[in-house]
Amino acid sequence: MPSISNYRGIIPAISCPFTADHRIDEPALRKLASWLAGHDGVVAVMTNGHTGEVFALTPAERAEVTRIVADELKGRLPVISSIVCEGLADAAAHAKAAQEAGAAALDVMPPHHWLRFGFRPSHVIDYFTAIGEACRLPLIVHVYPAWTKASFSSELLAELATLSCVHAFKIGTREMNKYQRDLQMIRAAAPDKALLTCHDEYLLPSMVQGVDGALVGFASIIPGLIHDLLQAVKAGDLARAMTIQARIDPLKDAVYGTGEPTGEAHANMKAAMVAAGIFGSGTMRPPTVMPSREELRRIEAAVATAGLERVAAAG
Repeated sequence: MPSISNYRGIIPAISCPFTADHRIDEPALRKLASWLAGHDGVVAVMTNGHTGEVFALTPAERAEVTRIVADELKGRLPVISSIVCEGLADAAAHAKAAQEAGAAALDVMPPHHWLRFGFRPSHVIDYFTAIGEACRLPLIVHVYPAWTKASFSSELLAELATLSCVHAFKIGTREMNKYQRDLQMIRAAAPDKALLTCHDEYLLPSMVQGVDGALVGFASIIPGLIHDLLQAVKAGDLARAMTIQARIDPLKDAVYGTGEPTGEAHANMKAAMVAAGIFGSGTMRPPTVMPSREELRRIEAAVATAGLERVAAAG
């Protein structure tokens, strides 16, 4: 199992292909993982994120997705598995299952009962500490939007940054004033921890705040463009960065519309991956619905406008 020491680059949160009867499409998943690994700037891939329809997968299927991808990429790239659980025992079990499946690190989403009831800061510290002790894998803090009750304060993020088990932050604050403060306070507390944007729908504005990379579902389809954008930002070449973002925008609008990523947006992205030849099928698990015929036409036109090189699809 490859270890992970470099989070500074592009980490696609990969989509999960399904067969017509909603089983995991292993050949298509392997082909996607291998295709992504062939791109410059991709330093790891992540399974079981929102883009990967984690909530539609059983715990056993989440481990299976990680096993397939880790097996396909062994000796090439490390695999991160995202986990979303509701308690310490649940999280420890999921962490160990991901580790046994070949995960080199874990992206830890907040328990979703926090979205309803909130939390005390001590709950968060205890949660991450328990997961770190259960599996001894590096952890990535998955930061939820500022408008949710599961949003971590900038002060809490700085405290998390001091934990030895925490190695990086997947930051989806989606409120720019707080986002800037989050970055500043984490940097001040632990300059060595990697800061990764997960703002698929506005990559350039989030990158220019000074991040180390991008951990985004959108990299399942445009890893090269996102890498080029990050390199332009790091080089201080704003004109080039704006040109690249202009290529991304029509596809971004077709996939995400004017809002944040949603289940239907992930269905739109699967459709875009079909149009680009990356997937042979855009099947989603219910209750998420497939794009309408009109939406498909917009997505196909956006893929053409982006000038994506067509891939020979699997499945």
